[in-house]
Amino acid sequence: MDSRRQRRMTDDTIQLAHGSGGKKSHELIHQLFLPFFNNPYLNKLNDQAVLNCGGKRLSFSTDTYVVDPIFFPGGNIGELAVNGTVNDVCMCGARPFFLSAGFIIEEGFSIEELRAIVKSMQEAAKRANVLIVTGDVKVVNRGKGDKVFINTTGIGFMEHDLELSSEKLKPGDAVLLSGSIGDHGMAILSLREGLSFETTIKSDTAPLNGLVEEIIKAGGRHVRAMRDPTRGGLAATLNEFAEASKVGIHIMEDSLPVNPAVLGACEILGIDPLYVANEGKLVAVVAPEGEEAVLRAMRAHPLGKETARIGEAGYKNPGMVDMLTKIGGRRIVDMPVGEQLPRIC
Repeated sequence: MDSRRQRRMTDDTIQLAHGSGGKKSHELIHQLFLPFFNNPYLNKLNDQAVLNCGGKRLSFSTDTYVVDPIFFPGGNIGELAVNGTVNDVCMCGARPFFLSAGFIIEEGFSIEELRAIVKSMQEAAKRANVLIVTGDVKVVNRGKGDKVFINTTGIGFMEHDLELSSEKLKPGDAVLLSGSIGDHGMAILSLREGLSFETTIKSDTAPLNGLVEEIIKAGGRHVRAMRDPTRGGLAATLNEFAEASKVGIHIMEDSLPVNPAVLGACEILGIDPLYVANEGKLVAVVAPEGEEAVLRAMRAHPLGKETARIGEAGYKNPGMVDMLTKIGGRRIVDMPVGEQLPRIC
């Protein structure tokens, strides 16, 4: 019997923190869902499953979007739902082709706002070169939902025989980040809190499949893993990589790209940008032999022009992430604890 079946949850009820992408989320997945759904595909705990079907390898992923507010600077819940699932499908190197869209709509929700959301999904799917081929609509009583929730599921095909996964990292691998962190989360939170800055903070929501294709072309077998750091931010993604591969990951604060407005908002609200959600950035871990080629390819793409080498994998402190700070010290970058930013995606 799987030893995970012997574990017990430490909470009696679901908390917001269980949806944070941090320690509570991992506890819920490992101690409740995995013991019941245990199988080799799910147990990898990547953002997608890579399945073998009739001699073809395909990538399959699903996600549900409950962001509040549903319209925000840089996008809305519909565009976010399309881009988010496209990104999850392609992080294993697959090319996304098809999406489903399921809507849970509260009675009394504005038809005009729903039209705007659906139109943005149409436009986002066109930009990502995918088709929305099936879907579902459910309406719940007034007061029993919150405007609209959207589930999207995606399918993509692997056009190569590479196996990218979070357990593939090796000491010496470079950790590359495609651009500034925290834009999406702080766009949402600034709107909620009524904060204004000289420069409007906009969500970075974008489809990353084009950037992924360039990374695969340039790096090939030197690419170990990719992930878009959404809930739990960059900190959660790097911790997941470190734990899965049993390596230490060492990053440098000076190398982290953060927009000044985002940094200012984080300082006002007492939030570390490492833990803030992103919706249009990716982390690529690459073997030393492929680092230069992948860096060039990423920086040549419009969504990767700010790509930075933020650190590397090593032997020290396996399963942990640490950061060299601007003042020369080192600190542990742990998994997020609790829920700083509920309903961020």
